[in-house]
Amino acid sequence: MATFARPENALKRAEELINVEQKQEALEALHSFITSRRYRAWTRTHEKILFKYVELCVDMRRGRHAKDGLIQYRSICQQVNINSLEEVIKHFMQLATERAELARSQAQALEEALDVDDLEADKRPEDLMLSYVSGEKGKDRSDRELVTPWFKFLWETYRSVLEILRNNSRLEALYAMTAHRAFQFCKQYKRTTEFRRLCEIIRNHLANLNKYRDQRDRPDLAAPESLQLYLDTRFEQLKIASELELWQEAFRSIEDIHGLMCMVKKTPKPSLMVVYYAKQSEIFWMSSNHLYHAYCWLKLFSLQKSFNKNLSQKDLHLIASSVVLAALSVPPYDESYGASHLELENEKERSLRVASLIAFDVEPKPENREVLSRASLFSDLVSKGVMTCVTQEVKDLYNILEQEFLPLDLAIKAQPLLTKIAKLGGKLLSASSVPEVRLSRYVPALEKLATLRLLQQVSQVYQTMNIDNLSRIIPFSDFSIVEKISVDAVKHNFLTMKVNYMRGSIIFGNKNVESEDLRDHLATFAESLSTARIMIYPPVKSTSKLGETLSDLVEVVEKEHKRLLARKSIIEKRKEEQERQLLEMEREEEAKRLKLQKITEEVEQRRLASEFEQLKNQRILREIEERELEEAQALLQEAEKRSKKKGKKTVLEGEKITKQHLMELALTEQLRERQEMEKRIQKLAKTMDYLERAKRDEAAPLIEGAFQRRLAEEEALHEREQKLEIELSRQRHAGDLEEKRRLSRMLENKILFQGSVVSRRKTEFNRLKEEREERINQIIQSRKQEREAKRKMIYYLRSEEERQKRLLEEEEERKREEMERRKKEEAERKAKLDEIAEKQRQRERELEEKERQRREELLGRSNAVPARHTEPSAMARTVEVAPVAPASAAASPGKYVPRFKRTAAESGGQAPPPETDKWTSGRRTEDQTSQQNDRWRDDSRSAFGGGGSRSTWSSRNRG
Repeated sequence: MATFARPENALKRAEELINVEQKQEALEALHSFITSRRYRAWTRTHEKILFKYVELCVDMRRGRHAKDGLIQYRSICQQVNINSLEEVIKHFMQLATERAELARSQAQALEEALDVDDLEADKRPEDLMLSYVSGEKGKDRSDRELVTPWFKFLWETYRSVLEILRNNSRLEALYAMTAHRAFQFCKQYKRTTEFRRLCEIIRNHLANLNKYRDQRDRPDLAAPESLQLYLDTRFEQLKIASELELWQEAFRSIEDIHGLMCMVKKTPKPSLMVVYYAKQSEIFWMSSNHLYHAYCWLKLFSLQKSFNKNLSQKDLHLIASSVVLAALSVPPYDESYGASHLELENEKERSLRVASLIAFDVEPKPENREVLSRASLFSDLVSKGVMTCVTQEVKDLYNILEQEFLPLDLAIKAQPLLTKIAKLGGKLLSASSVPEVRLSRYVPALEKLATLRLLQQVSQVYQTMNIDNLSRIIPFSDFSIVEKISVDAVKHNFLTMKVNYMRGSIIFGNKNVESEDLRDHLATFAESLSTARIMIYPPVKSTSKLGETLSDLVEVVEKEHKRLLARKSIIEKRKEEQERQLLEMEREEEAKRLKLQKITEEVEQRRLASEFEQLKNQRILREIEERELEEAQALLQEAEKRSKKKGKKTVLEGEKITKQHLMELALTEQLRERQEMEKRIQKLAKTMDYLERAKRDEAAPLIEGAFQRRLAEEEALHEREQKLEIELSRQRHAGDLEEKRRLSRMLENKILFQGSVVSRRKTEFNRLKEEREERINQIIQSRKQEREAKRKMIYYLRSEEERQKRLLEEEEERKREEMERRKKEEAERKAKLDEIAEKQRQRERELEEKERQRREELLGRSNAVPARHTEPSAMARTVEVAPVAPASAAASPGKYVPRFKRTAAESGGQAPPPETDKWTSGRRTEDQTSQQNDRWRDDSRSAFGGGGSRSTWSSRNRG
């Protein structure tokens, strides 16, 4: 993968490769740059690179590369400049669209050129062969070769862009625009399969949007702008589906719109709801679901009447007439009669689902749901005032079909009204969103309803009717159509009738006991008799004493009821437990059965596989043997044919002969035939040589005579052409002389004009030459100055760099010397301190030794003087003093001594002042001297313990 120092280098490299027609290498270089993690900071050059990248992808039809590059670019500019991604995607789609249109125009031009190349020429043989082989026309082939690859690339472009832009709140508008352009692409080129896939893609995007709600930059459907964009996309999808006549996809689009609004709990604008119900009415009409179609028209009528202030009276009459006619087109019987329970449940669920779509309840509640029916539809028409807005023809038709009883004249009176209604309709000028009103499409359904109503009313009056009479009173339908309508009515229990073709009559009613009317006649009769008896003999209210015991009875009933409820709950629990146990047992048995079945199946599969392998090997061996036998028989037959032609017999041993033996015989025969053939060819070659030599001997004099005749003819021809050329040369020379005399008069003017032109051009050339030399000198001078400035700048930078480097080296040298000096001073100071400390320790050891000797002398002296036992503290205080007086020493502790004697003894026995110790005085002098000389003495004394012992002995001496 190529690496670039800057993005500009990648763009420049790609342009260089494009200029030398190496687009693949340029695309790979840009792709490696875009996917590299080194260039993730967005710049304006990235946008230029992406423009060039998508252009290369479009030129080479590399959709996957384009998608990968756009995804990488989205991660680069997502947080910096998202508008750049939008511009790149727009440029990408524009290029793909232009190339697709260009390919289409080229295909059309090629087809036109092929059509008008030569009107008289027949088709070429290769064109005929290609058309017979391929089975397609020239236009289909050109489309497949030129247009289809570009259309496929354009479709992949739309899919990739939608995939890149999905679930991104910053690019919602671009996502909607891309979806609209994809819809227009499908509409313009009738791409129904791609349209279905596109709808499924957009549907999956919305589903993922609701599924993963914790994504960053996720669109918020609660925002009005986002909701409007999504709604516009769904409504555009609905319109395109209707125009392409994809009614199933259109219904799914209706469900998408309803589901989207149910998610956000909002109702769209009335203008969008008009489009919603208009397209929904078309879908239900195409699916022959007249009831839902009528309900959609009723919703359209309500919306237009409530919100369209510019609605004219004529348009209102047309919309109301459409509502009523759509309601009349609904069959008057229940089409689900006779269906199974499962079908009824499915139909009910489908009806509730469609009812929610038509009512557009964003918060549907089960208790508010109602099943749509024809009766509720007509009651809504009356309650909402639709009947007051219809035209007179529609109102009369409604009265005839739904209100009046005309068994014989119903169809005759309805026919002129249907003819007038068929002429009504047109485009609504004041309601552009509503589709064109065409009342004529309701006429077949209305004729069917008129036939049903007539048959129903006739069945109530007549029991039997002639077929001809019935056909006469139904003028707009043949009896075959009437028969089909009556069969559907009988099937759905709307009529009871029979057709007797032998008598040519129709029999209404059914005398069978098991008919619907007579099935419950006894129960109905009993109920009627009971009601009549109660009316004739009303029950007498008798007074009793139940009121006195009613309170006790209520308590007993409540207790019994509670007991029964408890018993019922216990029974239900036991049943549930038993059912659970049975279910567990069944599940275990089923698991065992499945396991055993699986083992059996595996064994059977292994057995079948082994048998199949054996059969396969046997079949292969048998085929090999049969093939060898067939080859041997073919060789045998060929040898027999050759032997028959030559009249020879091949010596064969019947069934004992083998393929190898036959092959050896065949090779021997072929070698012998080849030798004979070579001998025949040599003989034929000699014969041909003789014949050729004889022919040449005979043809030589003839060729020589022909050559002489041809030589004479060409010599005469050359002389004639020479004379003709001389004459033509003379004529041309005379003409040239005349032309020279004519042009010689202008020679002076020509010379003057030529001199003026040459002088003017020379002057201009000299001027341009001087300007060019001056410009070149200026450029050379400027480049010299630039080089000089550049050299000076480089010299300055180098000298400055050397100076800075030298200063840094000097500073480092100075710091290193300073550090060495400090280390040396620190070492000297430490050595000096160690020496002083060593002297101090030596002096203290000597002092301690002297003190110890003196203490020993004092202790020996005190042991020699007899004295009484004294307290330890007194002994310690009298270590360095003289001995006490004998009187005080001899005084017994139990004998009384007078006060004056005690005073005299104390004054007479006081010890003299202690003598000054020469070691102590010397030590104090040395301490003062050392304290003045070095501050470290106190620290060393405390460290070695000398000061503490000396202060203790001094205090003892003072004491």
